[in-house]
Amino acid sequence: MLRRANTALQKLRCLSLQRQQPTWRLKSTAAGEKALLYRPGQSIHGFTVKEVAAVPDLFLTAVKLTHDRTGAQYLHAARDDSNNLFSVQFRTTPMDSTGVPHILEHTVLCGSERFPCRDPFFKMLNRSLSTFMNAFTASDYTMYPFSTQNAKDFQNLLSVYLDAVFFPCLREQDFWQEGWRLENENPTDPNTPLVFKGVVFNEMKGAFSDSERVYAQQLQNKLFPDHTYSVVSGGEPLNIPDLTWEQLRCFHNTHYHPSNARFFTYGDLPLEQHLQQIEDEALSRFQRTNPNTEVPPQPQWTSPREDHVTCGPDALAPDPANQNTLCISYLLGDITDAFESFTLSLLSSLMISGPNSPFYKALIEPKIGTDFSSVVGYDGSTRQASFSVGLQGMAEQDMERVKQIISQTIDDIIMDGFEEEMIEAQLHKIEVQMKHQSTSFGLSLASYIASSWNHDGDPVELLRISETVSRFRQTLKENPRFLQDKVKHYFKENTHRLTLSMSPDAAYMENQTRAEEDKLQLKIQALSDGDRQNIYEKGLKLLAAQSEPQDASCLPALKVSDIQPSMAFTPVEMGSAGGVPVQYCEQPTNGMVYFRAMCSLNSLPDDLKPYVPLFCSVITKMGCGPLDYRQQAQQMELKTGGMSVSPQVIPDSAQLDIYEQGVELSSCCLDRNLPDMFHLWSHIFNRPHFDDEERLRVLLTMSAQELANGISYSGHMYAMTRAGRSLSPAGELQEVFGGMEQVKLMKRMAEMPDLSQVLRSLPRIKKHILNPENMRCALNATPQKMPDAAAQLEHFVSEVAGNWKERRAVRTHIVERPLDPSASREPGPSRKLVSEPNFRPCQMKTFFPLPFPVNFVSECILTVPFTHQDYASLCILARMMTAKFLHGEIREKGGAYGGGARMGGGGLFTFYSYRDPHAVQTLSAFRKGVDWVRSGRFSRQDVDEAKLSVFSAVDSPVAPSDKGMGRFLSGLTDDMKQKHRERLFAVTEHSLVDVAGRYLALGHRTSGFAILGPENEAIKKDPSWVVK
Repeated sequence: MLRRANTALQKLRCLSLQRQQPTWRLKSTAAGEKALLYRPGQSIHGFTVKEVAAVPDLFLTAVKLTHDRTGAQYLHAARDDSNNLFSVQFRTTPMDSTGVPHILEHTVLCGSERFPCRDPFFKMLNRSLSTFMNAFTASDYTMYPFSTQNAKDFQNLLSVYLDAVFFPCLREQDFWQEGWRLENENPTDPNTPLVFKGVVFNEMKGAFSDSERVYAQQLQNKLFPDHTYSVVSGGEPLNIPDLTWEQLRCFHNTHYHPSNARFFTYGDLPLEQHLQQIEDEALSRFQRTNPNTEVPPQPQWTSPREDHVTCGPDALAPDPANQNTLCISYLLGDITDAFESFTLSLLSSLMISGPNSPFYKALIEPKIGTDFSSVVGYDGSTRQASFSVGLQGMAEQDMERVKQIISQTIDDIIMDGFEEEMIEAQLHKIEVQMKHQSTSFGLSLASYIASSWNHDGDPVELLRISETVSRFRQTLKENPRFLQDKVKHYFKENTHRLTLSMSPDAAYMENQTRAEEDKLQLKIQALSDGDRQNIYEKGLKLLAAQSEPQDASCLPALKVSDIQPSMAFTPVEMGSAGGVPVQYCEQPTNGMVYFRAMCSLNSLPDDLKPYVPLFCSVITKMGCGPLDYRQQAQQMELKTGGMSVSPQVIPDSAQLDIYEQGVELSSCCLDRNLPDMFHLWSHIFNRPHFDDEERLRVLLTMSAQELANGISYSGHMYAMTRAGRSLSPAGELQEVFGGMEQVKLMKRMAEMPDLSQVLRSLPRIKKHILNPENMRCALNATPQKMPDAAAQLEHFVSEVAGNWKERRAVRTHIVERPLDPSASREPGPSRKLVSEPNFRPCQMKTFFPLPFPVNFVSECILTVPFTHQDYASLCILARMMTAKFLHGEIREKGGAYGGGARMGGGGLFTFYSYRDPHAVQTLSAFRKGVDWVRSGRFSRQDVDEAKLSVFSAVDSPVAPSDKGMGRFLSGLTDDMKQKHRERLFAVTEHSLVDVAGRYLALGHRTSGFAILGPENEAIKKDPSWVVK
């Protein structure tokens, strides 16, 4: 997987604590206290302890070590968190754009010395209870992380990961499959034309079909033109076919060595065990080398530079006539200076974040473009950081104007500085991020330290966030112009800055295709008849290897008996506040309070429903009560951890034609800010501002641009939503709220010269939604804070009581489900769901031609709801079919980046593929998958592996903020989940063959199909497809 690292403050957002202990108060932990006993100079299994540091902010102890013989660096973060994480990263600094580190990342995972079976990485997904497994290629490092809550599983995965990175097979066949190869279009027919194939080749073609990605890559390459950042680490599709197998092996020898490695472990498992296993299974076989992978500083330019690139036009852009991008990027300081990086990251947020920031006021509000450029703000993912600011979706004639505005805004910041309240809002955001507890804290920590540590920065210094904040406050106190001086130094006086513009070229895709064809012909012309025969034979061998049943017995595996038979129940209490039902869930939330409310859409007229997503995205951004939108944004940043509203379509757990429709309100705050948070919600309920058409236009255009930009990344999700549209009433509404229908509606609205009609719809929607009569609430807080939170909620409900109005539901069939199924009193508070008994599922095939070189393909089949006895079998079936059949057909043979099947809560069994060179051929693979299951060509071991994989998701950790949410939103009680768990355990080979025949076989099913992808003549000629 290719990855762009984020800014330091964005990473901090992930840096949220997780704790699964039953105690309520966070204090220093048992694992952390034990780690404090280590002493610098102490020798442990071939490693020497260099530093031991308590980090009370994050409730952990950091232990820094070095491997004596190889010099490998090691950091352990001891913390009472059972979701233990391991990561190893190598500094990978390619000097060409063949994608060698990216292809190597894929290929090392295809078999190793101790585990020579093909693709142990994907096989371990089904032999483990991992909570995370992946690999990332960044611009200058490659990282291999996993996490799990099971100690035996940790050892198993560690063995597989160590062997993969240090002793991979790197077979030529794996290089062909994962990287690139020349092969007959139909590998079994030597008369079909030769074409380029390969997983990474297709992945990067898909990645560069996105103009945002093209721009970001070009900007980095041109700002750092003198070393590794001037090339495409993930691979430029036209350069990938220049990479040879020998070059790949050579890159592994030089870069994947312990002397070039950084190990990171996190959690409550003992450090000694990790060190011993890493020493015994890997490091003992190496001697120290000088890997010579350092990235030198980029030489400073003496004068600014300008450049221009082109991209493909975007058919879904808010304004097709204005698709130009311009951005100015500045080279900043070395990221290993932790305090300077913190300062610049915070400064970046002050300059560009939210409607109070100077660049938002100067660039976004005049509506010169649709949004900030795709690269904006601080980027600390390279040896020297950078800051970028500019616009996308603008007219060519506005380019000079934008340059002048950027220059003038920098002058204004140097002159005026920032209001103290803005700085406090950013520091408050950091405090909230440190208090909030997430379930993937170890992974967030690994990502947070990766870039700086990669260049020999001190990872422990990065963790001391409170000390950095204190130093920042002190520096600012001593020099009130501290931030203005930084702006002057890094922006005003900085000659190393690049102005990069990008414009659409109607012939862009055609030129890319022609360039690929020219490259292909160049390769083909160099072939002799013997070479062609050799290519054909190699293609047959690869196909045979891909089709061969794999013996994975060499791989370690957990057993189904290792899974806990019962789940941990979450106690909740039901009550009410001013007549509104409330669910109270006491959790160790570390000084935070989490509020949710669900407001029904049952009384909303159908003509207003398409506008609900727009309403949700603007309701917290238009101003409310006495606050204009700038003051509202400031108060939200100062007093809350964020306030959001989102549309919800929740299928019933028992019947397919019943669903709940609503919007979810969500916010959190520090204990001390509870009254302020509810006060803001009161203003939003009582007096939201809907009178500023210009503000609405800015928000609408940004939303439309964001949706259009997201399709190349989330195309499979859009295909899946569309395929399910004609199968259930919930599926139909999901397409309206979050499918291609919504993307197109947003585009149409963004193009309207007059938004008064849209503006008038918002107060109409508000009357139906923000109505306490149709609302239920949930609070998650510590037992100590819950009484105060409950009192503040009660006060909020009394403040918004004026909105209470009984409104009749638009649909006549309303089904009530009790909010508390265990309560004996009747009738109690209930969820009011919509039933559509007259809805008839129908088959529909939809094709969206889009300017991408790859496809996103989906087929949906209507099956059974969550509480049905066959639901568990279909869950196991989807997982087994993905691992044992579809992965081989769609990714290995077909060359798609990904594909598989999943079972959804709304009764939809969904097939999908991602960045897929094929379209109709993949639909045929879906059908073959069903035939494969029905034939029974799988073993008991295959079923058990699928169970492990399903349980790793079912038992994935839940943050204290999210405990009880399944019950609150979907009505899924712990009893219902436990019954589902028991059904999962009971699934047999026979039940899988049975459900495949009854629900998925042709003639027994109603299907929906959707494809997003390049023009397709075969589909256009087929009258069964609707072409959009």
